[in-house]
Amino acid sequence: MRNFRKPLLFVLCLLPVALAAGYFTAQYSLAIMDEAALEAAIRQMGSREGLVAVTVAQTVLYAAVCGFLGYLLAEKLGLMRSFRFRRAETLRAVLAALVCGAVFSLDAWTFGRWISAVGESYEAAGSFDPATWIASVLYGGVIEEVMLRLFLMSLLAWMGWKLFCRREIAPPVWVLVAANIVAALAFAAGHLPGTAVSLGLSPLIMLRCFLLNGAFGLVFGRLYRRYGIQYAMLAHALVHLVARTIWLIALG
Repeated sequence: MRNFRKPLLFVLCLLPVALAAGYFTAQYSLAIMDEAALEAAIRQMGSREGLVAVTVAQTVLYAAVCGFLGYLLAEKLGLMRSFRFRRAETLRAVLAALVCGAVFSLDAWTFGRWISAVGESYEAAGSFDPATWIASVLYGGVIEEVMLRLFLMSLLAWMGWKLFCRREIAPPVWVLVAANIVAALAFAAGHLPGTAVSLGLSPLIMLRCFLLNGAFGLVFGRLYRRYGIQYAMLAHALVHLVARTIWLIALG
């Protein structure tokens, strides 16, 4: 039981964030649904409150399971650092977030012009919606990093280590890098079904999906590998804040 004390404490600290992330993500989802999709979802869940409750429950479950198992895997890999922010590493994470956030914001003026449905989605980007901002910071910045880096990347790295380098006392760097790449690609691929429903699928749309959901993941994975999961969380959250601030100023 003593070996589980730290991961359990980590999960307990994570649960309030997961609750808030699930709630605001549900509010954001309800706001962007078209009327037909919203009515169908309400019929399935019984009410708007039921839809919110399911989203919150799913988020809490993902955070608890991925947080607990991810912590254990990260410890075995030597990737679980003390959860505090050091000055030099924090500055690197912030700098990475500023660059990635500025690049991310260009989606409105690139793919937003090339794909009409994407352009239409940016019509509301110039207004401030607290639920959208909070959801992007908490769910994107914290929950997604727990699922994708702390759990999935760690799991892939542990499997690669045990399958190909079992005689090594620690996972080689190439195993961690490969795990980061595969985790980023898997995350991007996971968005394809939803993208197909909302935008259809074309080479341009698929390129956008992998760029927005995969490329930045490589940066977050590197921060996790080099400095700790907290820096990946910080950078991911700031990327959303930087991009949304640019859209608020430029499109408002």
